[in-house]
Amino acid sequence: MKAGAPQGRIPGRVPSRPRTVPVQAEEPVQPAEPQRSESGRRVADAMAAVYGQRPQWVVRAPGRVNLIGEHTDYNDGFVLPMAIDRAVWIGLSPREDSHVRVHSLDFLQGIEFDLGALERGGPGWGEYIKAVAWSLQAAGHGLHGWDGVIFGDVPRGAGLSSSAALELASARAFAAASALAWDPPAMARLAQKAENEWVGVACGIMDQLTSACGRSDHALRIDCRSLDIDPVPLPPAASVLVLDTGTRRGLVTSAYNRRRQECRQGAEAFGLTSLRDLSPDTFERGEGRLEETIRRRVRHILTENARTLEASQALRGADVESVGRLMLASHASLRDDYEVSSPALDAMVEIAAAQPGCWGARMTGAGFGGCAVALVERAGAAEAGERIADEYRRRIGQVPAVYVCRAAQGASLS
Repeated sequence: MKAGAPQGRIPGRVPSRPRTVPVQAEEPVQPAEPQRSESGRRVADAMAAVYGQRPQWVVRAPGRVNLIGEHTDYNDGFVLPMAIDRAVWIGLSPREDSHVRVHSLDFLQGIEFDLGALERGGPGWGEYIKAVAWSLQAAGHGLHGWDGVIFGDVPRGAGLSSSAALELASARAFAAASALAWDPPAMARLAQKAENEWVGVACGIMDQLTSACGRSDHALRIDCRSLDIDPVPLPPAASVLVLDTGTRRGLVTSAYNRRRQECRQGAEAFGLTSLRDLSPDTFERGEGRLEETIRRRVRHILTENARTLEASQALRGADVESVGRLMLASHASLRDDYEVSSPALDAMVEIAAAQPGCWGARMTGAGFGGCAVALVERAGAAEAGERIADEYRRRIGQVPAVYVCRAAQGASLS
């Protein structure tokens, strides 16, 4: 690791007081925990209270934060996420019939459905469980019913993949109750299919694959075409801060699906099925014939793939300064070319990047609100988080949530 940390700034003006939607924040800075086993005990105790029996299994599936490689996954590109130590937990016991009953500790409500008569409707969180059941059965898996209690501590709508965590926890629960072999990449693909075709969100594969295949203390360089996964160790001297702006966006109704369509238009303009196959030389020769918005969308995907590959190599070599520089460039591209940032995200990234001990920061997730991510010196991570929270609160007038995150293992069963 190179000595010293830059005090970078993101190019461009950042409004000083963006409009935000306040949410209830937790303690400003929360340190990572070795394993959130108290959540497992919580669902086990609740299972006994709700159903009169303790669970036969407890499953968990983590959320994720993407260090770099944004909006590249649905373009068959490269991403560099890590699973985080915030997760969705399900305590469950199998039934002898095809009935599924699940009680949510987060929403204080329950759902019931039969695997032989799946229908849309009911609470939004329950639709993800039904979606996974539908996808598994459509793939030919015979499923058994179960009773369960669910709880999650992945912030919803923050760009940390709470939906993918719910999908993989549900898949792990169905696999346990139905004695299915657990194949993480295959289950990730089925979870993606569930979200695409049942829920109606045209997400890529990154979120589900990271939740299924995460490795402790590693990021994952994922090739979203081949689904090859290359674990990249995180430098011991570095920590990852997740910076929740407190703003939220509706993914299904947002501009996310429009960005996908714009990328398809860009690929078609070059006679390609995917922007993954576009070379810099071909882009330079043909960009003049593209409509300006499409040109900027294509340029982001092209440069973001290059940044992601470079960042994974730098991270493997513990060159955190280079990783930080690439994160800052990624944010500028997402803000200016892909236009998925927001005033709150821009402010958070600028504040983080100016802190001593911060190598770089960027928005993470689909955008339009949610979280930023920063790479900071481990020795002063909590203090850096406090300073960022204080300055954001002073500038924006609202309290952010800041988490020191640990790279966690993927979906598991106990």
